[in-house]
Amino acid sequence: MIEDEEIEKNLRDLDNICDECKEEDESVSQNLILMGFKICKSCRTSKTIFPL
Repeated sequence: MIEDEEIEKNLRDLDNICDECKEEDESVSQNLILMGFKICKSCRTSKTIFPL
């Protein structure tokens, strides 16, 4: 059985706040599921074009 603290950690991961720009966006949770990174759509595009 999963412990309560692990459930709370997983819920904090789904808060839709981008790790790069710290703005809230719906695409953050979608990118977390698809790619494993908590970044929004615009940060994903900029990382794709300028991968520094």
